[in-house]
This record gives sequence, structure tokens and C-alpha cells, in this order.
Amino acid sequence: MNRNTRTLIVLLVAIASAAAATALVYRAIQQRPVQQVQAPEAFVVAAAHALPTGARLTASDVKLIAWPAGAIVPGSFSKVEDVVDRGVLAPVLENEPLTATKVAAVGAGAGLPPTIPPGMRAISVRVNDVVGVAGFVTPGNRVDVFVTLRRNDTGMTRVVVSNVQVLTAGTKYEQDQTKGEAIPTAVVTLLLSPEDSEKVVLASTEGQIMLALRNPLDVDQTKTPGTRLASLYGDQPAPPNPAPAKAAPRPRAALQVDPPPPPPPESRPYTVEAIRGAKRSEEQLR
Repeated sequence: MNRNTRTLIVLLVAIASAAAATALVYRAIQQRPVQQVQAPEAFVVAAAHALPTGARLTASDVKLIAWPAGAIVPGSFSKVEDVVDRGVLAPVLENEPLTATKVAAVGAGAGLPPTIPPGMRAISVRVNDVVGVAGFVTPGNRVDVFVTLRRNDTGMTRVVVSNVQVLTAGTKYEQDQTKGEAIPTAVVTLLLSPEDSEKVVLASTEGQIMLALRNPLDVDQTKTPGTRLASLYGDQPAPPNPAPAKAAPRPRAALQVDPPPPPPPESRPYTVEAIRGAKRSEEQLR
């Protein structure tokens, strides 16, 4: 048996041994029972079904679900009794844990009032399908409120308030005094500050309001000068009358100043010639 044959035989034996060992290890792993580590659990109160804003919670609306004890949601509840008869402040999805930020305080009741933050007001305005952006205005949206005012032959449209949150949007029925029939009327409730509430109430009584739907990520205030009726006709406002140009001041004529008269010639004093002995001199007379 030469050297190459011995090497081949040793290599085949090594491969066969490795394959047998691998098969034995794989079989041992497959026969090993699965060990499950039970994570510590706690129970939290969750919604049994989808809950809208303003709903009053009952025992049938919630349930207890298992939750990892190491990942408890802050503000969650562990007892059903802690949330019964409390209002829902924000929409809750099915199986979503209830937290203190989702439900009203104890004794605050249900409905719309608990959802109004301190210092804010809820104002309801009547709109139609067009004013309400054809039904696309839903609770939680952000809108701008426009008003159109008319006076004599002039009109103007401008933004009253911007980036306003919609609390509710729905339809109510009013009695028609003439026909005695129920007329559906769309009503939108807006969350406003007291100052903005005054503007919206005045705008709804003095003119026609319109809602403009906003992107929720656009939080900048809308600042426009407003649009007047004349701009739609293409009329440009007349420029202000220019102030009359002031006449250039006339140059003043140079004053002719007479030269001062020449001084009078000096009068020469009278002199006399005096001869005293051998001396001769001139003396002035005073």
C-alpha cells in the first residue's frame, strides 16, 4: 500500500467520524425538551373595544390583560374599578392599555366638558357641508376660520383665527318654524381661547364663516392682510394724490449797498512864520 492510498483512507475515516458525531449531537439536541422561561407578568386595564372621545366607561368596556412586569405603561391602571364611570379624553383602540392621560379625573364626568383644558373654551358654530370642508372635518383636525364681511358695495375676506383644534363635528336636527319639519344642520365645535372665542362668535353673527382644513404638522399661524372685493375685479387701488411740488424759492436780488462817502479832506492848520532874532520858525494857529 503506497503512501497516497494510506492518506486517502485516513481522510475518509475522518470524514465518516465527523459525520457520525454531528448526527449524534443533532439527535441529542432534537430530543432535548424545550425550556420556556416565564417572564414575570402583571395585569393592566385595557379597552375591550374601540372607545370614542367622551364615552363613559363601564365594566363591559374594559378588561384586564397580562403585561410584562418590567414594561408597565406609566399611568396605567391595575383594577377595573379605578376607571369605571370616568370619561374618555382621547380615542382608545381595542386592547390598548388605559392611562391617566386617556381618562378624565374622578368626578369630572363624561362627555365633552372633561376634554376642555383649563383656560380654554369650546365654541359650536353651525356650518354646511361646503363650509365644513365637505365632511372631511373630523374631531382632532386643525382648521383655519375665515370670515366674509360685506358692507354696502364692498366686501372683504380674512382669517379670524388659525390652527384651531376641532373637538366634535356632527349633525343635529332643528325644527323648521314654517314647515314644521326637522332640518339637519352640521355643527362643528372648536377649542378656542376666550379672546378667539369672541372673534369667532362676532364673525358668525356679522358675516359668513368658512373652515379651511390644515395639515396637522403645519403649526405656523396664518398671517394675511385679507382680500377685498376690488382685487377680484382687477381694480387696483388708486395711488394717493401726490403732494404738490413746492415752487423753488426765487433767488433774492442782491441789495445795492451804496459805498460809504469818502471822508472829508483833512483841513490843514494855518501856520505863521515867526522870526525871532536870527531864528526862523513856523507856528500853528489854534
